[in-house]
Amino acid sequence: MKSGIVAVVGRANAGKSTLINVLVGEKVAIVSPKPQTTRERILGILTREEYQIVFEDTPGIYKAGSLLNERMQKSTELAVRDVDMILFVIDAHDGLKDEDVAALKRYATGKLPLILALSKTDIMPKEKIPELVANFEDFSGINKIVSLSARRGKNVKKLVEEIVKLLPEGDPIYGDDIVSDRSERYMIAEIMREKMLLKYDKEIPHGVAVVVNTFEKQPNGVYDINLDIVCEKQNHKAIIIGKQGQALKEVSSFARVGMEKFLDAKVFLTVYVKVKEDWRNNPSRLKEFGYGESEMY
Repeated sequence: MKSGIVAVVGRANAGKSTLINVLVGEKVAIVSPKPQTTRERILGILTREEYQIVFEDTPGIYKAGSLLNERMQKSTELAVRDVDMILFVIDAHDGLKDEDVAALKRYATGKLPLILALSKTDIMPKEKIPELVANFEDFSGINKIVSLSARRGKNVKKLVEEIVKLLPEGDPIYGDDIVSDRSERYMIAEIMREKMLLKYDKEIPHGVAVVVNTFEKQPNGVYDINLDIVCEKQNHKAIIIGKQGQALKEVSSFARVGMEKFLDAKVFLTVYVKVKEDWRNNPSRLKEFGYGESEMY
């Protein structure tokens, strides 16, 4: 049997989380069209009779602008130190960027097998793909290049086949029925944050933390969930709530639907908005909200 851990790395918004969700067949990481969506390392586990692949989703590579972001970048660097392979994802539609090249030079050293996945090829001209691939001819540390579309399922099976070829022989790391290392409570907070990213513009969703106060399944099967949306400024709180509370009602309803789909059960959701000034640069606040150094790595 083949078994191993694959660190999934790449520039922010390259499509890493979407790809992992498709590979695993379950929602194990939130997605949005905005950078900084993934804040922590999350495992997505694909198990078959012949192999087990543990995909480690990592925060996107970008310039840190706060203590939280610095820790996120450190989390990515540490992730590749104790894995069996690297899956480097590049947004093919967006093209090759300097950040991609710099990161590839760090990771494509030959010390670990590395597969380069060119994502989002369904929204770019097919004739541009060979031109993009030609840019990587000088990188000797790349074992295989796979162009794909996670959303359309194009070449996803091929990617798995190529990963399995490079995995070491070994016993499964996790049980057959486990698809992620994250709890339902954690995913509920992430679903709320995902809907915030989709609902609000600019800096507001990036300055938000979600704290789950209550997560209980009642005898009738309904989940009672109480959570706080924590933002950094009073004017951000006003925007999140909106006129007569309309914006908060909309995003809460949006999140509740996502939670019910994830839990396969009805949800009674209560949401409050709180202000904690500059929490992303406060070590004690980071720890309180689950972003302490030990929690992230």
